[in-house]
Amino acid sequence: MKKILLVEDDPNLGLLLQDYLQLKGKFDVTLCTDGDEGLRSFNKQNFDLCILDVMMPKKDGFTLGKDIRKVNSHIPIIFATAKTMLEDKSAAYDLGGDDYITKPFRIEELLLRINAMFKRMANRGTQNEEEAETQFAIGKYIFDYTTQIISAGEETQKLSTKEAELLRLLCLKKNTVLTREEALLSIWHDDNYFNGRSMDVFLSKLRKYLKGDPSVEIINVHGKGYKLLVS
Repeated sequence: MKKILLVEDDPNLGLLLQDYLQLKGKFDVTLCTDGDEGLRSFNKQNFDLCILDVMMPKKDGFTLGKDIRKVNSHIPIIFATAKTMLEDKSAAYDLGGDDYITKPFRIEELLLRINAMFKRMANRGTQNEEEAETQFAIGKYIFDYTTQIISAGEETQKLSTKEAELLRLLCLKKNTVLTREEALLSIWHDDNYFNGRSMDVFLSKLRKYLKGDPSVEIINVHGKGYKLLVS
């Protein structure tokens, strides 16, 4: 049985979500009502996924997500919030969030997203040999997808989950076009405007991380997508 950490400061909504996910999703759900309690629970137990409300007392969801990422860089995190600003969505993904759902939402939709996320995780073990590749040479850099680290000699750069996923797709398509739609659907699972803007932010960061090698360049291919060029 998959274990989920649910951190929600609204007790009525929290209990409703907990009961539904345990009954319909067959998950073992631990409910916490503030960020401090959520972090304590996370440090005491092994979870398979986290659902974090953003606006909470004591420790907000973004701060909690950042603390969780320090302990486990791979566990899936879904942020849930009433905020709809692009900056908030960008912050969620920048902190390594894997999905973002805006309140009010249908509980059925949350369950669908959780099941889809677990399915994607399970499918990773059945990918073909090329897709299973986890280490890539990018000019003078070595990118380790498993640890989410770019290194060049003794210099290292830790990537967020979304940054690592995007760079991995670019590496798999090295010197060929990675379409914008393919990247958005593969990583964000939705090619809407807001996700597109978030991806542009991550591309800018990847360019910054790789700027120390002039033989490496991430270019825009007008009307199509992006290309990782390594000469």
